[in-house]
Amino acid sequence: MEGFATEAGVRQVQQTTVESLHVLTVNTHKGFTLFNRRFILPELREAVRAVSADLVFLQEVLGTHQRHARRHANWPDAPQYEFLAESMWSDFAYGRNAVYPHGDHGNAVLSKYPILSYENFDISVPGPERRGMLYCQLDVPGHWQVHAICVHLGLMERDREKQLGLLCELVCSLPREAQVIVAGDFNDWRLRASAMLENCGMHEAFARANGIVAKSFPARFPLLRLDRIYVRNASTHNAQILSHRPWSHLSDHLPLAVEVRL
Repeated sequence: MEGFATEAGVRQVQQTTVESLHVLTVNTHKGFTLFNRRFILPELREAVRAVSADLVFLQEVLGTHQRHARRHANWPDAPQYEFLAESMWSDFAYGRNAVYPHGDHGNAVLSKYPILSYENFDISVPGPERRGMLYCQLDVPGHWQVHAICVHLGLMERDREKQLGLLCELVCSLPREAQVIVAGDFNDWRLRASAMLENCGMHEAFARANGIVAKSFPARFPLLRLDRIYVRNASTHNAQILSHRPWSHLSDHLPLAVEVRL
């Protein structure tokens, strides 16, 4: 009928297509400085908020920790990922990887767009290390499927090879035309991950921009290239290592930021 707009039609007009996502990844070191000398989660929250990313990938974020909560007067009542997301990121997901007597930690994704579903995959290998892969499907206006995967891989190369294989399996299980963003702490100091992930159609933001992945660890004098942002069916622009203050004093890893054009 001419001149008649359905509710769905109005909603579609209002939701203009999102052309790009600003992405940030950071290993939060459980809210403490290097060597756990000082609790700095409130400062970390201000720094993360200042970046104003649409999508934030967090590793080593605490869900709970009763002992720390008793020791630190400014310990938040909410889990760390909720504290970081408060009032700026409407949606968040948490994947618990390690559980111990006083609490737990894992990976988290904060998003300004709805998270339609999420699942945490245990990719630990036999031994003391607990590692995970947090998968989220996002509702980004104008795009059929956008997927985000936050990872924290193991310290041993043979473990990482198995974990990268599982990551490739997950990426390849998604529709071929779907846009995928994978970010986190790969612990890949021998630079083997990119060759494996290229086989499942992904490229790394800093390698595409600079010819090599970014140095991110240790934060004050970065020597190792451990943290990454990979994409499939998207392009990456303005790749940045956040090495200036306060970032150089807020974790043992430097954060990485990039614009992902969908």
